[in-house]
Amino acid sequence: MVGVYVIFMPKVLKDLGYSAVEIGAIYTSAPLMRFILPFIFKRYITLTNRVYIISLLATFFITVLFFLTIKSFYLHLLINLAFGGAMGAVLPFIETIALTYIGKERYGKVRLWGSIGFSLIAFILAKFLDSYSVALVFLIVTAFFTLLFGLFLAQYNVEQEESKLEDNKSFSLKKYWAFWVSVFLFQLSFGGFYNFFTIYETSYGVSLDYVSYLWIFGVACEIVMLIFQGALFKRFTLLHLLSLTLLITSLRWIIVALFPEDLALIAFSQSLHAFSFALNYSAVIAYVYTLYSQKKLAQQFLLGVSFGLGGALGAIISGVIYHYSPRGLFLFEAGIAFLSFIFLLIHQKRKEKL
Repeated sequence: MVGVYVIFMPKVLKDLGYSAVEIGAIYTSAPLMRFILPFIFKRYITLTNRVYIISLLATFFITVLFFLTIKSFYLHLLINLAFGGAMGAVLPFIETIALTYIGKERYGKVRLWGSIGFSLIAFILAKFLDSYSVALVFLIVTAFFTLLFGLFLAQYNVEQEESKLEDNKSFSLKKYWAFWVSVFLFQLSFGGFYNFFTIYETSYGVSLDYVSYLWIFGVACEIVMLIFQGALFKRFTLLHLLSLTLLITSLRWIIVALFPEDLALIAFSQSLHAFSFALNYSAVIAYVYTLYSQKKLAQQFLLGVSFGLGGALGAIISGVIYHYSPRGLFLFEAGIAFLSFIFLLIHQKRKEKL
């Protein structure tokens, strides 16, 4: 479902006559909603089975409403805000169940199916996409199966003290502020990669076919890491693994900035996606799970601060910088990733004193 939404829906909107500014606004709305949502849950709502099921149902029905709103910018913007809000409740609920039952060592072997699904839809839908209705049908069908299996998973939820609203109100970002700054900065550093990597590489003469292979290669490396990362979790602490992924990501953006025409080095930089996304994502999910007693709310804030606020601002800032200096954009991202590492070190030092 996310693959359809991220890969193909922007093209659908462009084909329907949406401007770049309008598409940008729509694809900023859902991440920003994910950022706002945890603050609402912290004060007014508890992520219980009932709320989770309502969010699942809302996600499905919202995808149906895409059909009715897609030709109106303001209505479609509104429905995308609702989509971001619904998904912002579903994913943290599932992440918490996964970590509760399978643990961080085996988590990757479940998470990799998301990467496989994302890759498969990229291949399959590309062959059938000849009108906006085809993309919307795929979106609705995948949302339906997400609903179906999501309802089945609700039975595994264990209601603990964290489900009490008063406990949620005691949740604090300030206590571990340096960690949250690190999380935000790390996702901010991906803005240019997600939005401009293809444009950047092809501008230096790299063929579009080769760039598409680079994307596929990056996902393949990600899947391999998700399969075998359990051994790393047994051997190293979560903070050590997170620190490693931040440094490797900074190196990755330096390579992209300085050697865009070197096909071997760019391929190597894509292999580092195994660390930048797969290992980092699993480690940060697992670390947040250990950091707070309000586990579902913590996962909501992780999604909101990183992919929400970090993703939205990353997209906006990267567009401005790329306009003036494409190479400078990736050097900027390397610096932001390294700054994320610095804040993680600050967090580690502060946590040792608590």
